[in-house]
Amino acid sequence: MALSDLKAMARNEEGIAAALGILKQQFGERFQTGQAIREQHGHTTTYLPNQAPDGVVFAESTADVQYVVRVCAAHHVPVIAFGTGTSLEGHVNAPAGGISLDISRMDKVVSVNADDLDCTVEAGVTREALNNYLRDTGLFFPIDPGANASLGGMAATRASGTNAVRYGTMRENVLSLRAVMADGSEVVTSHRARKSSAGYDLTRLLVGSEGTLGIITEVTLRLQGIPQAISGGVCPFPTVEAACQAVITTIQMGIPVARIELVNALQMRAMKNYSKLDYPESPCLFLEFHGSDASVAEQAESFGEIATEYGGGPFLWTTVAEERAKLWKARHDAYWASQTLRPGARALSTDACVPISRLADCIAETEADIARLGLIAPIVGHVGDGNFHTLVLMDQNDPADIGRAEEFVKRLAERAISMDGTSTGEHGIGQGKMGLMEREHGHGVQVMRTIKAALDPQNILNPGKVLPAAEQSTGH
Repeated sequence: MALSDLKAMARNEEGIAAALGILKQQFGERFQTGQAIREQHGHTTTYLPNQAPDGVVFAESTADVQYVVRVCAAHHVPVIAFGTGTSLEGHVNAPAGGISLDISRMDKVVSVNADDLDCTVEAGVTREALNNYLRDTGLFFPIDPGANASLGGMAATRASGTNAVRYGTMRENVLSLRAVMADGSEVVTSHRARKSSAGYDLTRLLVGSEGTLGIITEVTLRLQGIPQAISGGVCPFPTVEAACQAVITTIQMGIPVARIELVNALQMRAMKNYSKLDYPESPCLFLEFHGSDASVAEQAESFGEIATEYGGGPFLWTTVAEERAKLWKARHDAYWASQTLRPGARALSTDACVPISRLADCIAETEADIARLGLIAPIVGHVGDGNFHTLVLMDQNDPADIGRAEEFVKRLAERAISMDGTSTGEHGIGQGKMGLMEREHGHGVQVMRTIKAALDPQNILNPGKVLPAAEQSTGH
């Protein structure tokens, strides 16, 4: 979305004023209207301008969420769910004002069913908090988007991450949801059985809906056993194409890689400087294997042979936890490392996903676009499933620079779609990529509008997100 397209929506001033008064009386200190806290709840890690809500409620239970939604429904006021504020496409902005519903205090682990390899948590529990809680059970939750996001927010954006090539995304790892709908009613989308043929798949409908169809309050998740052994390391390659070909061969040979991450030469330069890594300034793959002592050694050795075939290597791997932790911390710090390439610049983070057979072509054309436009934009990727990220560094005060960045993002998304891919593998649509929805989904967007209108006829749940124009109005 271009900055010029980011407009405020019509506000229902009378309804907002009435809702503010009722919520203040009901929640006391758990309801805040100070400017700083409102702006914090309009904040996301994006370059899009902040559009603050009119008030913030800190919910502590599903009943609190229901109360807020019912008040907002009665007065035709927008309500925007807020987890940890780590979203990247303007998901929590309030273009029509309204109430930000902060669920971060809903942070209880409701149950852990170790024999069934699942658990139920309130939506405000973060992935790191859950894994700390699970540590003594021998289980863990594998989805790792990098940020310590809330699990409700991860479900709402259909998040993914570095482990997706082995363990899947939130789509595969959410068994059931408890959610509050636009009229304040509560729905439980499924039970804990691993499969069901009973009715519509409401769980999948709400996973990825970005708070536009319902507000998630509890999540039931698949868990995995902590591996007996883990090996991992870094392998340099002469070109991005060679690295991508090694990835394709690794997947095709059925090597059960847990993580396989690409960084291009520019990104490696930034990581070397920021995280003090001692690797060549060339495209590299970061890899990790999970299993028994024997299997992780065998997998690492097999990958090393594949890398050699494509001119890569040496593949230096280790099973020492501290050494692996340093490597993955460097990978997770890539965002901050990238910003050292242009101090003072604002980062525009975007992602795309293509079939892995088209990955090398897509990245090569993307790097050519970066050079043509004169941008500084390093690339990292969860390349085992064809997903990669580009961080465009731009001068927020230079309209020409912003224009080049926006042109690049649009071209990247359209390139991915033309390769039978998607404009976003895991960041979501929010406000930032609404303009690409019809290009990607065609008449499917109208079907989505029909669903939205049926479940949220007043358009109060996170309005101005996901679906472009047409239905975007809030008020009487």
